[in-house]
Amino acid sequence: MQKDRSGAPRRCLAIVLAAGEGKRMRSTLPKVLHRIAGRSMLAHVLDSVTRAGADSIAVVVGPGRDDVAAEARGNAPEARVFVQSERLGTAHAVLAARQAIAEGFDDILVLFADTPLARPETFSHLRERLRAGAGVVALGFEPADPTGYGRLLTDGAGALLAIREHKDAGPDELKVRICNAGLMALDGARALGWLEQIGDDNAQKEFYLPDAVAIARAGGAACALVMAPAEEVLGVNDRAQLAVAEAEIQRRLRLAAMLNGATLVAPETVFFSFDTVLGTDVVVEPHVVFGPGVTVGDGCVIHSFSHLEGATLAKSVAIGPYARLRPGAKLAEKARIGNFVEIKQADIGEGAKVNHLTYVGDASIGPRANIGAGVITCNYDGFLKYRTKIGADAFIGSNSALVAPVEVGDRAFVGSGSVVTDNVEADALAVARGRQAVIPGWATAFRKKMAALKAAK
Repeated sequence: MQKDRSGAPRRCLAIVLAAGEGKRMRSTLPKVLHRIAGRSMLAHVLDSVTRAGADSIAVVVGPGRDDVAAEARGNAPEARVFVQSERLGTAHAVLAARQAIAEGFDDILVLFADTPLARPETFSHLRERLRAGAGVVALGFEPADPTGYGRLLTDGAGALLAIREHKDAGPDELKVRICNAGLMALDGARALGWLEQIGDDNAQKEFYLPDAVAIARAGGAACALVMAPAEEVLGVNDRAQLAVAEAEIQRRLRLAAMLNGATLVAPETVFFSFDTVLGTDVVVEPHVVFGPGVTVGDGCVIHSFSHLEGATLAKSVAIGPYARLRPGAKLAEKARIGNFVEIKQADIGEGAKVNHLTYVGDASIGPRANIGAGVITCNYDGFLKYRTKIGADAFIGSNSALVAPVEVGDRAFVGSGSVVTDNVEADALAVARGRQAVIPGWATAFRKKMAALKAAK
């Protein structure tokens, strides 16, 4: 929590603008609900501003956007949702949250839900400048090509004089390299008065939030800027920019994983979700994808071309290559999941092995059990799911089908090729297949018969 000069806590309101239509995405899904690293852009912004210490969050959505409102409340339950009924510019959007602004916060942060990579530390820096006495603080950056961006005009000593939109900028102003990222902080005591003075006398006939700088200065307030790296303030307007944002967040996640003690053999081929947790001395081979909700314990090895989602791995587990762990997969210490194995809603006991070509769903596998190649737990009858339980030290022979609900006891054996429909008691052998019959000389007679038929044609 930030404090003012007297030591009193400063209260912060974050206003997240999420009303844009996102037509360039060419999607039926609202732009801010498109995902990077397994989470919507809106959720990324809400998480960052929460970690930056915002006391209250207002999310401005477009009319009829119950889906965006639900996403906001799902990720920030205390957030208040306001509707911008008409799209008349950024200042107009901020004023949709007039009720919240009027409640007397010390700091007001204005953020964009389609700028998902801004860090909590950057929001804190904006607030620090307010605490130091600035009335308005703009976030700036230097892009490789400033074309299209508004310019931050300064006096050369760090004071912000104005923000000029590209379409309204003169030739000399267009030479300025410091551009407006759009994110802004305002003194809460004076913000509403400044916002209400913003007019639409510009090329687009819209109410621009950047005009707050000139209005604040006219009233005697100091204005300042905070700089951020260009990649942090990337705005996402189309699918190409969405891919750029994904690449940047993956770069961050990979770096964090390696700095925290994981080995990524080919980092650029590994894809994380926002909440992936890797323990120390984890080794991740090339071409591995982590969906949301994965926790990997110390010393695990994730072999190439594996896909994990909603899975929990204890220490020293090995999976893959070509393994798929679906939600609800829980692997105990030293479990082994091999190639072309799929695990779903299943507990795999300590030291158990499911080595190849197997599906285990809605099941419990006991410690040290061995599940042979091609084994299937038949968990679904077209209407309901049922559970399979396999005991400790049990052995399930290759190409067996276990038709749930069914239990195989501790240390029991199931013969290869069996279809098990009844429970198998501990230490028993279950064989459920047709008895083999051998007819000597049958193949020779068959070949002669077929040769004669071929010759007759």
